Amino acid sequence: MVGLAFLAPFGAWLGPLVFAVLVTIVGLLALPAVRMTDEDRPALIALFAALIWAAVSTTWSPYHPKPAQEGTIVKLAAMLPLCWSAICAARRADLRLVRLALAMFAWGFAALGVILLAEAATHAAIYRAIHEALYQPIRPDLAAKNIAESTFVMALLWPLAALGAPAKLRPWFALVMAAGAGVTAFRLLSDAPVLAVFVSTLTGLAVWRWPKGAPRTLAISMAVFFLAAPVLMWGVQASGDIAELRARLPDSWSQRVGYWSHAAGWIADKPLQGWGLDASRMFAPGIQLHPHDDALQIWLELGAIGAITAAVFWGLTLVRLSRPQRDLTTTATAASLAAYLLFGGINFGVWQEWWLGLGALVAILSTLNARAAAAAQLST
Repeated sequence: MVGLAFLAPFGAWLGPLVFAVLVTIVGLLALPAVRMTDEDRPALIALFAALIWAAVSTTWSPYHPKPAQEGTIVKLAAMLPLCWSAICAARRADLRLVRLALAMFAWGFAALGVILLAEAATHAAIYRAIHEALYQPIRPDLAAKNIAESTFVMALLWPLAALGAPAKLRPWFALVMAAGAGVTAFRLLSDAPVLAVFVSTLTGLAVWRWPKGAPRTLAISMAVFFLAAPVLMWGVQASGDIAELRARLPDSWSQRVGYWSHAAGWIADKPLQGWGLDASRMFAPGIQLHPHDDALQIWLELGAIGAITAAVFWGLTLVRLSRPQRDLTTTATAASLAAYLLFGGINFGVWQEWWLGLGALVAILSTLNARAAAAAQLST
């Protein structure tokens, strides 16, 4: 946990792809920590059912990776138990080291927030200098693009990372981190992290105000979204306004709407079983790599069966955040999960390893903070 806390800010700044490696290494080293409680069992059953169905779907998928061992199903089969192992490690780590890890997360991501603000002011000059010193010169626009990717990580983790700071400094740490994500993303013309900071803040305020009802509402909303995503697009298509809508949007958003529209059309051809794992890669030029929407990608590749498992998992995960009283860790967890769901809905492919690793890191941070908070309550 301490090693992960030390390396995470560097990974966020210099290359977010490393999170797949960091989290799985922690899981591998912590395999003896694996446990499953009664509360864990329903969500884990949903995940393993999805994994089995994904494996079965490879038999009819039009995409066949070469070599086969680099296929998505192989990676998913390894990542699921290893990510769970890393989460279990957070539950069982020594409390003194838990506090140390949380402090390192807080100070590390606060420092990253300052660096990101400097990168925003200098158009990624620090990143360019490091890249040139360690590797080779990089074009300013590519450097800016890479730093913009860092803001996704910060926009996802800042609510939970800030909790590791001393109580009196938490608002300032949170402000630096949120500004590092939002301001830098805005300056580097990346819309989604700016939106994520707003959505996560709004979600956190709602959960703080209604600690029992807001998580349940969020759980129902996400379950319905994963089940009804194609229906929403079919409704837009039936209205006949897709072309007009795309013409009014900026290029990046117009492309997304196009991907979603194509995905909805192909989902209608195989709504029950889907086209098979990774089939999205075969639908170019209508879709490039994936539909940029988790729900539509799951429907397209795994059909209604996959969508049901996703709806069950997210419904169970979010409803567990419901509390009779206000809780800071739960509030921050809901805020980070809102950002994760937003990014999954408009940016990333659902099977990208680094993105799954970051999802596990959200769970790890939530677990560490919950343990530290519980210990603090006992001591008082």
